[in-house]
Amino acid sequence: MEKTHNHPTDELLAAYSAGSLPLSQALCVSAHLEHCPACVRKLQRLNRVGSELMTQLKPAAASAALKESLMAKLDMLDEETVEPAPSVTDPSIPRCLHQFIERGYEDLPWKRVSADIQTVELCRDSNGARVELLKIRPGGSATTHTHLGDEYTVILEGSFSDESGVYARGDFMVKDASDKHTPVATQDRECICLAVTEGPIQLTGFFNRLFNPLLRRGYA
Repeated sequence: MEKTHNHPTDELLAAYSAGSLPLSQALCVSAHLEHCPACVRKLQRLNRVGSELMTQLKPAAASAALKESLMAKLDMLDEETVEPAPSVTDPSIPRCLHQFIERGYEDLPWKRVSADIQTVELCRDSNGARVELLKIRPGGSATTHTHLGDEYTVILEGSFSDESGVYARGDFMVKDASDKHTPVATQDRECICLAVTEGPIQLTGFFNRLFNPLLRRGYA
């Protein structure tokens, strides 16, 4: 397991432990955890604290109707056929993404959005956040931009740099409206990222700004 240098905040890990994160953010945290023993240990400590707090709670009384409804739902689950998880041939793909990727990155329906970047949307969260993979060719770069909502990114393959530093496999980062950056992939290999955007990016520069209304349409 490779050493990572950029991690979720303690607040994000605590929310992940409590099960209160939106699905989109939880996917990013889960993907990071597969590369970061330090965060796994921290999460285990948070889980133990949460378990201890649960044992100190006084159980709430449940009505007979609620118990009957719960048992009925359990019976329905027993009758349903549980399909096995899809078999992913690439072991480097995080387990949390197996539900979206049947075989490997190369078999996904990538769409080219620029000369350097391809993207594929995996899902949309209930809060409107877009969950997608981004692929940057070796040495390629994204257009300089800011964000109209928080952006969560985990490096899955390769690495890239921006104004804040260099990010490698497993690194986790959060950008918001105060950040302006230009991600550039390293020359040695392509970079694949898991990205969650809670609002559209905002291109900078006189001519690039003309495309911003188009980018906002995906979040209407």
